[in-house]
Amino acid sequence: MQFSIKHVKPDQLHTACLIAGVFAGGKLTPAAEALDKVSHGYLGKLIKSGALEGRSGQTTLLYQVPGITADRLLLVGLGKEKDFNLQTYRKAMYQSVRALNDNGVKDATSTLPLLAVRDTDAYQRVRHAVEAAEETNYRFDQCKTKKDNHRPTLQKLVLLVATRDELRVAEHGLRDGNAIAAGVSLAKDLGNLPPNICTPGYLANEAHKLGKGGKLKVTVLEEAQMKKLGMGALLAVSRGSRQPAKLIIMEYHGGAKKAQPLVLVGKGITFDSGGISIKPSAAMDEMKFDMCGAASVFGALKAVMQLGLKINVVGVVPSSENLPDGNAVKPADIVKTMSGLTVEILNTDAEGRLILCDALTYAQRFKPAAIVDMATLTGACVIALGNVVSGLFGNDDSLVKELWNAGEKSADRAWQLPLYDDYQDGLKSNFADFANVGGREGGAITAACYLSRFTKDMRWAHLDIAGTAWKSGAEKGATGRPVPLLVQYLLDRA
Repeated sequence: MQFSIKHVKPDQLHTACLIAGVFAGGKLTPAAEALDKVSHGYLGKLIKSGALEGRSGQTTLLYQVPGITADRLLLVGLGKEKDFNLQTYRKAMYQSVRALNDNGVKDATSTLPLLAVRDTDAYQRVRHAVEAAEETNYRFDQCKTKKDNHRPTLQKLVLLVATRDELRVAEHGLRDGNAIAAGVSLAKDLGNLPPNICTPGYLANEAHKLGKGGKLKVTVLEEAQMKKLGMGALLAVSRGSRQPAKLIIMEYHGGAKKAQPLVLVGKGITFDSGGISIKPSAAMDEMKFDMCGAASVFGALKAVMQLGLKINVVGVVPSSENLPDGNAVKPADIVKTMSGLTVEILNTDAEGRLILCDALTYAQRFKPAAIVDMATLTGACVIALGNVVSGLFGNDDSLVKELWNAGEKSADRAWQLPLYDDYQDGLKSNFADFANVGGREGGAITAACYLSRFTKDMRWAHLDIAGTAWKSGAEKGATGRPVPLLVQYLLDRA
């Protein structure tokens, strides 16, 4: 979609469709009030008739409104004014773009970025408008012989700002929003691909494609190289698959040569059957999304490259399938990790932490300023937090706070869960240094405790995105989270 920014009065616009907001109870926004004035109270009459209530997400498309130069006027409900925030603002953008697509509108102008949204400026309102519009327009139909009949029609969207002084900061919002949206779309595409296409080898090839012509150095380690490094945990997971595991390293050099990089580590299980500890068959198809942590590393790096951030970032993606086979790892097997520690594998379906622990050890060779890993790691996190926020853990309070703030600013929120030493007792083993799982209680926490044992000398944080990385049901598909959070974090650091 093409976006542009203008400073012009809404009632003087010549556009195919103008978008304006209405709060609950029929209270018009300032832009809508100006339109009501030039239409001699036309909107006010609609409100009095009960046709327009201002409920959050409600849309009403009007044609040939008297006195208005726009061909059509789309009114969007904003909900209660006192509750209007970044989340409801984005919802209004989603609903308005959806309504335009449903009605075949090709270009439009939105007054929504003029609204006073709590704790935002023109930069954030424009950026989130772009992200929300692109998210609404996203479609995945690469594997269909006939393309989706409901493909978006909206091609151009003008976003209005209040003053000329806001134009420059809004342009930055447009730039950042476009880059984040591109990263989210890449992460969604990778996540939505079927597992017979998106294999570890496919991800490795996509990394090489991403690195072409840019500041991205791509290295792919094969199983023989991983064996030499002593990555016994990662290789244990891949034993049941005919697809060789890959360790994908992507190095972006945008900052000073000697500046410590930030390392992003993403779980890349391209299909997870659970292995010998096999999962129930219901909804097992959704286990193609078990590589969404890896996809988010790809997406974040794409955005970073598009923005040309003056920062050094390294992406590390351990990738494998987890399948049952005569050679597959078994419950009670003991493996040695790259760190030298031994792990008793009590549950082969707790494979994400096995591939991540070796990747986290490998990541430390870059002497990073911080390591952030993201993984669709535990169903326990979904039970604890649902699909609204990601679970956030870390061994450094300042790093955790930085990521939390990035989540709030990006509307890709996370919530901190405890990482007390008391939880470590759940990983005790009689036969190895520790086990790969604890009991059912606090499963997301003990999983994070496991990872923390491989990052003791590093500033490290972990995002459990099992509840936020994809949606089920009628809207089944990858969400692209936590790309917005990660890019915001990197923007803040740059």
